[in-house]
Amino acid sequence: MDLRAVVGRNVRRLREAQGLPQDELAHRAGIHVTYLSGVENGHRNITLNVLSRIAGALGVSEAEIVKR
Repeated sequence: MDLRAVVGRNVRRLREAQGLPQDELAHRAGIHVTYLSGVENGHRNITLNVLSRIAGALGVSEAEIVKR
């Protein structure tokens, strides 16, 4: 599976487990909701900085997001 798809699946799973809508996670991470949607759908090739911001907003490690 493509790493972008893995990241997207994990971000969505973690976000939904916390009961967060996309717009709230995007706000917490300081990214646009359309960008977050692209991440969750595996269409965005995110930077390490964005990975770190999403992980921080979810309260998890970056490793948790990229774990296959």
